Amino acid sequence: NIGSVFNVTGIAINRYCYICHSLRYDRLYSSKNSLCCVFLIWMLTLVAIVPNLCVGTLQYDPRVYSCTFTQSVSSAYTIAVVVFHFIVPMLVVIFCYLRIWALVLQVRWRVKPDNKPKLKPQDFRNFVTMFVVFVLFAICWAPLNFIGLLVASNPVSMAPRIPEWLFVASYYMAYFNSCLNAIIYGLLNQNFRQEYRKIIVSLCTTKMFFADSSNHVANRIKRKPSPLIANR
Repeated sequence: NIGSVFNVTGIAINRYCYICHSLRYDRLYSSKNSLCCVFLIWMLTLVAIVPNLCVGTLQYDPRVYSCTFTQSVSSAYTIAVVVFHFIVPMLVVIFCYLRIWALVLQVRWRVKPDNKPKLKPQDFRNFVTMFVVFVLFAICWAPLNFIGLLVASNPVSMAPRIPEWLFVASYYMAYFNSCLNAIIYGLLNQNFRQEYRKIIVSLCTTKMFFADSSNHVANRIKRKPSPLIANR
């Protein structure tokens, strides 16, 4: 969750700079700066994970049959996780995409001055793809985070009131989000569709190759006379 949130936020900031500040994009996202951004995202992820080891919030949960973040261990830490690892990044992403949509509408209705850079169709398609990825991410992860806020408000009284089916559904809904990304990329991005076709064709070709090879070997074995019969 934490790494995904920071990645989604980093992508949104990148798209915002590329579309809304295209004249300064090459300077802002030079090779060195891009590496620094990637390094910063992973460092923030590691820094966010370390407190779990000290607070003891990673425990086995029989409801989902796995070791996961326990929301009722520390109210303050749970609230901090939800605020800084979900709400704040989502607000940053929403700001970036609202500014991009404003520019898209200006270009569409031709109210943007001619001396400003134009929005290319490919850039718009890439933006729509990442926007859909963000929307699905927010929808899938919001229930689990809001349940965490409710539990953290009063763990003793609120934790028993959360239906088990609701927590389990929100838990698996959150992690199911990772499966949706590949589908979204395939539906909205032509490059991904082409690569998917290549992978499927290569898998089918490989399967047919091994099937033909095994049939060829089987036929050779059938045609080859037995040594006992040959000696007679």
